[in-house]
Amino acid sequence: MANRGGFSWKRALGVTKAKRKISKATGIPLTKSGRQRKVGKMITGGGCLMPVLLTILIIAIVIILIVI
Repeated sequence: MANRGGFSWKRALGVTKAKRKISKATGIPLTKSGRQRKVGKMITGGGCLMPVLLTILIIAIVIILIVI
């Protein structure tokens, strides 16, 4: 089966390589989904958001019980 990738002007002109170098140097992805993924990992510590929210909820309940 033949490769159906096709020709890319951006790849031929070096745009793709330049963007990759910038992303590697700064550590910030240039795509919207890449940035969203990076922010999500920073917020949750790389895990699922539910354990983080559950921990915050438990702490809030304990504080409320102590104040009352």
